[in-house]
Amino acid sequence: MELNGLTEREFATIRDLLFRETGIALTPAKKALICGRLFKRVQTLALDSYGAYFERLLSGQHPVELQTAIDLLTTNETYFYREAKHFAMLATIAENAARTHTFRVWSAACSTGEEVYTIAMTLAELSRVGRAPNWEVRGSDISTRVLDTARRGHYSLDRTEEIPPDCLKRYCLSGTGPYENTLLIDRPLREKTEFAQINLIEPLPELVPFDVIFLRNVLIYFDPPVKRKVVGQLLSALAPGGVLFVGMAESLNGLIDGLISFGPGAYRMERRQ
Repeated sequence: MELNGLTEREFATIRDLLFRETGIALTPAKKALICGRLFKRVQTLALDSYGAYFERLLSGQHPVELQTAIDLLTTNETYFYREAKHFAMLATIAENAARTHTFRVWSAACSTGEEVYTIAMTLAELSRVGRAPNWEVRGSDISTRVLDTARRGHYSLDRTEEIPPDCLKRYCLSGTGPYENTLLIDRPLREKTEFAQINLIEPLPELVPFDVIFLRNVLIYFDPPVKRKVVGQLLSALAPGGVLFVGMAESLNGLIDGLISFGPGAYRMERRQ
């Protein structure tokens, strides 16, 4: 079966649907990406057009298919120790944290989990030498597909080049036989992590306050009102004095009143009397 490209009406339909469900704003330049990522689903369901597929998504009768479409259309680019300076900053924050409570970190758009396990390795290295409080890490994403990968903690070796050699030895298991050229995050480290599906544009579930939240290289997909909503919600989930990390090339200046920058992509709320 051959499919033509998206009509303007079809593009508007999927653009509006994705924005409503995820807050992501698609531009017309993404038409080819939409076609490429949804082509197999339209074929599998034996539909004759993208428009027929979008009608199925809008019907409300196929929530699993709607989640599948969201999984396919959301971008999930990540790797271990991405923007490494942030993890050095995280280590300093954790080292200076009070030992009287559990130090909690949330990767709020964790994709396939590399950021979560990088956070966990960073904190485990501090714990190994007695320089960190008890800690735990949560990862969340809107995509169930990437969360399945994150929970498994099983990656191809070509995605692990940035992991320091000592951490590779301590926290990763090399695959053998049919699993050659892969690695598995060691169980003790995986047990310090937790994953959940969370849509950041919807009201957040009840959460224990976090000392650090990572939301890196995500806000670029949102328009300003959605950015303010998402950042405002995450700030409400931060403990007093907590830190929000965004991408090192991103800025929250002028977005939320009272935010103070203390490093590239790192923000705290101003302390008020």
